[in-house]
Amino acid sequence: MTQRESNAADLGIDPVMPKDREVPIGCIGAGFIMDDCQLVAYRAAGFQPAAIASRRREQAASVAERHGISKVFDNPSELLADSSIPVIDIAVPPDVQLEIIREAVRHPHIRGILVQKPIAGCLAKAKQIVDLCRDAGITLCVNQNMRYDQSVRACKTLLAQGQLGEPVLATIDMRAIPHWMPWQQRQGWMTCRIMSIHHLDAMRYWFGDPIRVFASFRTDPRTTFSHVDGIGLYILEYANGLRCQICDDVWAGPAREGAAEDLGITWRVEGTKGMARGTIGWPKYPLRSPSTIDWTTTDIGRWEQPRWDQVWFPDAFAGPMAELLVALETGIEPNLSGRDNLRTMALVDACYESAKTHRAIELPTTL
Repeated sequence: MTQRESNAADLGIDPVMPKDREVPIGCIGAGFIMDDCQLVAYRAAGFQPAAIASRRREQAASVAERHGISKVFDNPSELLADSSIPVIDIAVPPDVQLEIIREAVRHPHIRGILVQKPIAGCLAKAKQIVDLCRDAGITLCVNQNMRYDQSVRACKTLLAQGQLGEPVLATIDMRAIPHWMPWQQRQGWMTCRIMSIHHLDAMRYWFGDPIRVFASFRTDPRTTFSHVDGIGLYILEYANGLRCQICDDVWAGPAREGAAEDLGITWRVEGTKGMARGTIGWPKYPLRSPSTIDWTTTDIGRWEQPRWDQVWFPDAFAGPMAELLVALETGIEPNLSGRDNLRTMALVDACYESAKTHRAIELPTTL
């Protein structure tokens, strides 16, 4: 192991794995996230996806063949009724997750559920999902998988160790051109609940909950369907004086119209004793481009630059499922619990309200 690899290991970039990786997992949904990310990561981690169902059986069968899944059901209802499957992984559009959860909680053999982010299209429906699972005694985990991006986790470790001192300023700057999903056209929104939710949740992961947020949107010139939140700018204010800024630029210049491109995601955290800066490799997918972190402190006076081979897409997708399985083993609420995610949803909803009213929005202290 090189010194750089040793430093990366010290930064806790890998998820804690369950003792039992053989727990049968039932997968609902057979789109890109399930096919190209989650199932790839699960097989690499030694998890056991045992069944799959989707809206179209032929799509589910194709994904099952690719990933060696033995059971293919005609529809999600049949999968949920299979008493041999205690863990459900739901990867469907947010406006249909509540319906599936309502059915899932009626089956006493289901012990754990992993749902996609956003958990719902608004905070009120997210609360319904969380309450349904709580009342049924089901452990609910939300797939906010950017928390398992390796550079994001490394920064969290530095903050937890106090290496950077008291945080002063943090920024995330995204210049990327996402591939919008067809189902988004019926939502009337795109960036904030799909992309920015990752960055807003990462700030919560690093620093906890802000007291207020100001957001400003403009539509994306490239996107033809109606939407309210193309390019998004955000300022988060914390009670201790910390300020966070996010720029989510999904236009990123006319790079699809003939101009040269300049795409990427960078982040930076400045503290009273040190600072860290990083890159997120996701915009280069399907190329494997590991995220990075460089950090320095007043004690060492130089840049530390650990590196690793793992990437967010798809490797980090093992993290949320590992967290759910560990929670089922230990009985300890997962960090990515539905209850915690309500605060991310409240922050997202506050961003929409801020952009609509052109004012800063206070975050609720209780949910």
